[in-house]
Amino acid sequence: MEIVATPTSLFENVLEFHYSFNDDSHSMDAVVQNKCEYEILGILKEISTRFEAQITIETEPLAEGGLRRYLRIVAKDENQKGTLTSALILLIITTLLAQPVTKISEKLIDKLFENVELVELQKHNLKLQNEKDSLEIEKSKLELEKLKQEVKYKINPLNQNVKIRKLKSNYYQTLDKYPKVVKVSFLCGLKENKYIKVVNETIVERKKFKEFILTSDDLEPVEEENAIIEIISPVLKKESHYKWSGFYKGSIIVFNMKSNEFKTSVQTGQIEFKNGSSINCLLQIKKKIDNEGNEKNVEYNVSRVNIYFQNEKPIETFEGRLHRNQEEANKNQLSLPFS
Repeated sequence: MEIVATPTSLFENVLEFHYSFNDDSHSMDAVVQNKCEYEILGILKEISTRFEAQITIETEPLAEGGLRRYLRIVAKDENQKGTLTSALILLIITTLLAQPVTKISEKLIDKLFENVELVELQKHNLKLQNEKDSLEIEKSKLELEKLKQEVKYKINPLNQNVKIRKLKSNYYQTLDKYPKVVKVSFLCGLKENKYIKVVNETIVERKKFKEFILTSDDLEPVEEENAIIEIISPVLKKESHYKWSGFYKGSIIVFNMKSNEFKTSVQTGQIEFKNGSSINCLLQIKKKIDNEGNEKNVEYNVSRVNIYFQNEKPIETFEGRLHRNQEEANKNQLSLPFS
């Protein structure tokens, strides 16, 4: 993603974000404005990555009326698909920014395609009429329909994208701390000659800002049912608060051994570890999201050891066998025919 400053006043695919103030001024704290734009650029980058789109973001002059900020999105692929992709990115961001959790409706996507089809096909058809090639017109329509279906498939995961949710939270948290802003609106439009044709416009009042702010950076823990950990350093001392360490998926991790059965067997000498000893276990990974929207693993817990390996020989633990028997019983129950 490339950001370029340009003095041009003609738009192709344009994003407007409009800040309304509690007075008649047309100025905004520069630090607040820059923080807000940083988060918006991050969301644009995440959306364009999802669509595998190479885009350039060009800045436009500020305008009054509160304060209006413009970004122009230009796809590096100068073709029909590139024009649609940049328009779609703007449609998506104006929708995502205005709803805490949203699902972009298929009707809205259809509306966008209708607008772009009208402009693109008119240009294309004019050329083709001169060449009298109706087959190319049909081919163009089919390509648009194919792209529309691809877009609908790719959009839904963005609704729950953790990075977008965090960047959006940062955006509204910044505005929430700046009482001068009473509302913000987002508009995406398409260039039609020198005029902007509005495709989607959304408004968020100050009273709703807090609905977008995440109350915690904690994410849902992830559980790996049959995780293999090569033990580097077990904790042999009883009543110890030290953590174990091991190799997991090529990296060294430090983890809590929560299995009392296995921990006791190790501390009493029933199980001895040698170089290369491993366990098959239930591993819980706790995660947080940082300020940039990136997921970070913050804690590892082994809550059940299914199997440990001695001289590469697998030995099932008592709790591992209980779990396996319970799983098999559940499968058998599900496979029974209804009476």
